[in-house]
Amino acid sequence: MGKHTYASTPESSTKSAKCSGSHLRVRYKNTRETVQAIRGMNLLRAKQYLGNVLQKKEIVPFTRYSGDVGRKAQCKQWGHPQGRWPKKSAQIVLDLLKNGESNAEMKGLDTAALYVDHAMVNRAPHMRRRTYRAHGRINPYQSSPCHIEIILTQGDVAVVSAEDSDRKGKKKVSQKK
Repeated sequence: MGKHTYASTPESSTKSAKCSGSHLRVRYKNTRETVQAIRGMNLLRAKQYLGNVLQKKEIVPFTRYSGDVGRKAQCKQWGHPQGRWPKKSAQIVLDLLKNGESNAEMKGLDTAALYVDHAMVNRAPHMRRRTYRAHGRINPYQSSPCHIEIILTQGDVAVVSAEDSDRKGKKKVSQKK
């Protein structure tokens, strides 16, 4: 088996950390929506968000795979009416984020400045079982596992200089010619 390659490469490999999981036995569709919700978030906010999802304080909006998904009031903040609290997906993604955070600490990155730069979920091969039906028939009973990859990148921390803060307080007065 070859070395795992990521779908995206970070701009600076020294300021980013990667983590991935393959053949994870968690539903692809739920995990895709969970990962979509944390994409672009600060690492600390993403961990807090997933913890809140586990406690049903915040919701994961289901935007693509939304068939038969009920409408919830918590979805108003996302601007989409449908959502769920996928517990297993949130737990696995949270564990991956913790893994990425420890990888960043090993590289010497500032974990407070990390954000989720790239996050992607792919379908893995079905795991096959079978279920027995009436009249001696047998039907497939398959799970839908997935591969997850996340890249955390250290963002630039904006520092406000003393001159800028002085200018914001004063109003510019136009001079007459």
